[in-house]
Parts: sequence; C-alpha cells; structure tokens
Amino acid sequence: MDHETQEVPAIVKAHQKPWFYATKPTRGTVFLRTFLPWQIIRFIKINLKMMAMIRRSHGSQ
Repeated sequence: MDHETQEVPAIVKAHQKPWFYATKPTRGTVFLRTFLPWQIIRFIKINLKMMAMIRRSHGSQ
C-alpha cells in the first residue's frame, strides 16, 4: 500500500508537464461537436468525398 502512495505524486506531476497539456475547447467548438444538424452535414460531406475517391479509383476499370 505504501507503493501506491508513492506513485500518486509522480502522476500528479506528469499531467503538469508541457507535453501533457491539452487545451480546453471553446464554447463554439463544444457547440459544433454536440449540434446534431452540423454532425449530419459533416457526415454527408465526408461520405461524398469518400464516394468521389472510390469512384475515381474504380473509374479506370
């Protein structure tokens, strides 16, 4: 049990190092990530791009 208490300070210190830092998303970013109509639009856009790429790769056959 003493071993567990020694690891905790190392973990606490690790999250404070610059390589561990992650920025907090802005309100706008959080809104777009949770706004269902925007997610549907992005989903359609990505699928259309994939379909175009597949069509181009299979078009030479």
